[in-house]
Amino acid sequence: MKKNISALTAVSFAAAIALSACGGGGGGNGGSPAAGASTPAAATNPANVSTPQYTADSFQLTAFNLLNQQRQQCGFPALQENTALDNAAAAHAQYQGTNNVVSDSEASANPGYTGATYVDRASHFGYTQNVGFVGVSGGFFTNATWTEAQYGQQAVYGLISGVYHIDIAVAPTTAVGIGKVATTFNGFPQQWYSMTLADYKPVITNAPLTFPCQGTTGVAYSAGGEIPTPPATSGNWGTPVAVAGNQTDTIVMQTGTMTDASSHVITLQVLDSAKDPNKILPAWMGVAYPTTPLSPNSQYTVSLTGTINGTAFSRTFTFTTGNIVG
Repeated sequence: MKKNISALTAVSFAAAIALSACGGGGGGNGGSPAAGASTPAAATNPANVSTPQYTADSFQLTAFNLLNQQRQQCGFPALQENTALDNAAAAHAQYQGTNNVVSDSEASANPGYTGATYVDRASHFGYTQNVGFVGVSGGFFTNATWTEAQYGQQAVYGLISGVYHIDIAVAPTTAVGIGKVATTFNGFPQQWYSMTLADYKPVITNAPLTFPCQGTTGVAYSAGGEIPTPPATSGNWGTPVAVAGNQTDTIVMQTGTMTDASSHVITLQVLDSAKDPNKILPAWMGVAYPTTPLSPNSQYTVSLTGTINGTAFSRTFTFTTGNIVG
């Protein structure tokens, strides 16, 4: 299951961002051994790290902490760092920088190749547990005023503003690896990153859960664009809401609205695996989103209806946007 995004986005720090993402659904999305890659570094899965080992104030630690904070406030499980997935993510970040390309895949003919897919690269670095993967990759033009922490923050907010990227906030996974490198291409400094989430488990209770959820604040009020473009959008769109269960669940979205502080009702586009013309969303996840941007620093009340495994559900909650464009 594959998804790609490529966009020049005017963000709050006036930088440019490009993103690419690939998701694996169900009990795992397979993946053959990485043709042309060298012998994997380990034969068994390294255990997750209970306390993150990322450097203080780094891109990695900021992204890790922010993603976990966003996930946990809505009832989704915390992710733990996995060093094999870190190594796979760092290698793919380097591959992107070396070849000046934003992509979730790698070509064996290119320098820095360690595996064609997220699954292959994880296996190459010793993570052989094939039970579902979600991967995202991207890059920034270097901004002289940004800190590493700002890059990490913007990456997460940018990803969770995407209809096809918000899965990193709701995936029923427990392991993550994050890598980032800085390179120079034709004299222009650039930043490249990759994240891999893995190890799908039945860890969500009271499903379905939503992200955002009651009390969420600071999320991007507008997305910068995705490829493929989500249905019914011609430019940027507003904060999406993901509805998710465990990987054995099936979500069907029926209706969705957002109401602003002036009682203006916005009808949301609803999407699930059956309705998605791009065939990207997994069965365990649905999305509802305004087809035009929301307002910054504003409160919205969301009302959703649908079914999970054939049983009706409804969700109503309030969240507040920040001043970030994803």
